[in-house]
Amino acid sequence: MDLVTSVVLEWLEQHLWPLTRVSAMIGSMALFSGTLVNARIKIFLSLAIILAISPALPEVSTGVEMTSVGGFLVTAQQVVIGVALGLVSLLFLQIFVLGGQVIAMQIGLGFASMVDPTNGQQVPVIAQFFLMLASLVFLAFDGHLLMIHMIMASFDAIPVGMTGLDADAFMAIAEYGSVMFSAALAAMLSGVIAILLINLSFGVMTRAAPQLNIFAIGFPITMVSGLVVLWLTMGGFIFHFENQWQRAIDVMCTVIGSQCS
Repeated sequence: MDLVTSVVLEWLEQHLWPLTRVSAMIGSMALFSGTLVNARIKIFLSLAIILAISPALPEVSTGVEMTSVGGFLVTAQQVVIGVALGLVSLLFLQIFVLGGQVIAMQIGLGFASMVDPTNGQQVPVIAQFFLMLASLVFLAFDGHLLMIHMIMASFDAIPVGMTGLDADAFMAIAEYGSVMFSAALAAMLSGVIAILLINLSFGVMTRAAPQLNIFAIGFPITMVSGLVVLWLTMGGFIFHFENQWQRAIDVMCTVIGSQCS
């Protein structure tokens, strides 16, 4: 009976701790962390991934019992590693949501909002459009497959055990969170400048002819012009997506401490 118990515990160590890390990433990564994805789907997807990659994972040898205090600490470390990787991909998609909010406020469409399924908050419709577009491009670029590759690489870089992420990993995530705002502004900077010039021209018109009702003619012209500018600047979306996705990959490599070749 002791032999059977030891075999069962060993099997659980080989699969349950890696499953914890994978499920933590699935529950926090882009596209899957929203409320639209059922929790059962996330669980079954995590099980399918761990069953597929478990033969390629290194052997788990922590020397700690799963039911001990050390076992709970090991589980917590796996959760932190998985959430850290998923959070980077989530911050990456939020770049385009913020960019959509910036351009929506500039062209006067900030009042047209709908519920964001990712965080459950009201966001402008243009921000939702950029989120859907970035999500589709994320899937087209095999971003979900790259996330699975990252979680597999993390088991080689950070084996299952008492050790987890270091201070440099947390600092890299915090710095990427600050870069998110500047990247969103850079992606929409051309549109913001164009709308600013349009508003400046209306200011000159109001100064030259005060009898003009600037609110009656300015709002529809600004809105239509903003949509035209948005249409003209959509050609650079893929360029910004590639640059920011490569930066997100570099951050994930820094988090797990791997070269990610």
